Amino acid sequence: MTTTKSAQFDQKAATSTPSHKEAPPSEIIVAKHANLVQEDPYRPTPQSVSTVRRLKEAAKCMLPDSLFLSMLHHKRIGRYPNLLRPATFNEKILQRNLRPDPRYISLTDKLSVREYIAAKIGEKHLIPLISAPEVFTREVFDALPGSFVMKANHGSTFVEIVRDKSETSFEKLQLLAGQWLSTEFYYVARERHYRTIKPRIFFEQLLLDQSGQIPADYKLHCFGGRPGRPIIYILVISDRFGKATHGDVYDVDWNHLDVAIGYYKRSAKPAPRPKNLASVLDIAATLCEDFDYVRVDLYAPDNQVFFGELTFTPGAGVLPFTPDSIDYEWGKLLG
Repeated sequence: MTTTKSAQFDQKAATSTPSHKEAPPSEIIVAKHANLVQEDPYRPTPQSVSTVRRLKEAAKCMLPDSLFLSMLHHKRIGRYPNLLRPATFNEKILQRNLRPDPRYISLTDKLSVREYIAAKIGEKHLIPLISAPEVFTREVFDALPGSFVMKANHGSTFVEIVRDKSETSFEKLQLLAGQWLSTEFYYVARERHYRTIKPRIFFEQLLLDQSGQIPADYKLHCFGGRPGRPIIYILVISDRFGKATHGDVYDVDWNHLDVAIGYYKRSAKPAPRPKNLASVLDIAATLCEDFDYVRVDLYAPDNQVFFGELTFTPGAGVLPFTPDSIDYEWGKLLG
């Protein structure tokens, strides 16, 4: 893929999406995304960098979206993407970054998507919402229960788990909330549908299983757009907020596949087949009815199923697969 073609694609894509907001000073952008966005092995996240590196990253912020993404794809995947004739899964996701379906905005927003989910599968599958204040004040903090999860609606990895409220403080959470709200997530990986999501802080019930543990995160990659049931692959992330995090890929029959997605390490042996696997798959199939592809995130503790989020551009289109051939296989499924 040449620079000229990439720039041409970006010019074409820009005509079908709203114009960018005026970017803040590039060094501020780099500082925010180097220090405020938490690390997630599933997607690229800038790390703390030297002054020289910061200047280089600042220069990248001035690049057109398609050129920026081409460089990021080369860095993460090891080759430049073909944005004009995409063949791989990642290349097709990059196209979504640049030319998102307008529906992605409200369905990516972690607050507004709740109405859609309630209508599709019922409110019982929503994690109970404690509060979604316009402003996070001490009064809001004082009214929170003894345990909860604080999140932001406009990006990935904005999650703070509070098991015991007495061990944190309003000041600590207020600072963290301010950092999240001031981060424009679009600049991390140029996923354009994030630009118009109004940042909000909200609080959910802390979801625990009967053993008091945070349940595994089920990320179901759902390929629809064809008659019959969608093709589904399940990435199960266990102990996500602990020290023994693993990511394992299963098919719908719970066969443990020799595949790795992102930077998660595969477990030596598979987890037990969930008793409610059929319910998990049925809910995922229902939520992907309107799309040719969507990643449906669910939690399935103790024979229940709770909704996490819908993701239309997983890994921002720079998601490594092991083996690399999966990138091409999934590209065919995406149509």
